[in-house]
Amino acid sequence: MYFYVYILKSVSNPNRYYVGRTVDLKKRLMRHNDGRVKYTSQFRPWKIETAIAFTDRGKAFLFEKYLKSHSGRSFSKRHF
Repeated sequence: MYFYVYILKSVSNPNRYYVGRTVDLKKRLMRHNDGRVKYTSQFRPWKIETAIAFTDRGKAFLFEKYLKSHSGRSFSKRHF
């Protein structure tokens, strides 16, 4: 089983990004685009900008947490 950390980019507002974690990337993207995720519903539709697969749930959690930090946002802007 893989644990994905993903970065979404809003198609309607390209300056908007969202970082999340899931085990089913396709289903999670559908939930974002169907408006079933409160935070992302107003900036639909979304596309996957980056997705990274982990085999370790803890590492996925820590990487998601890092990407949501100030230095993680800077890192993702430079590298993704």
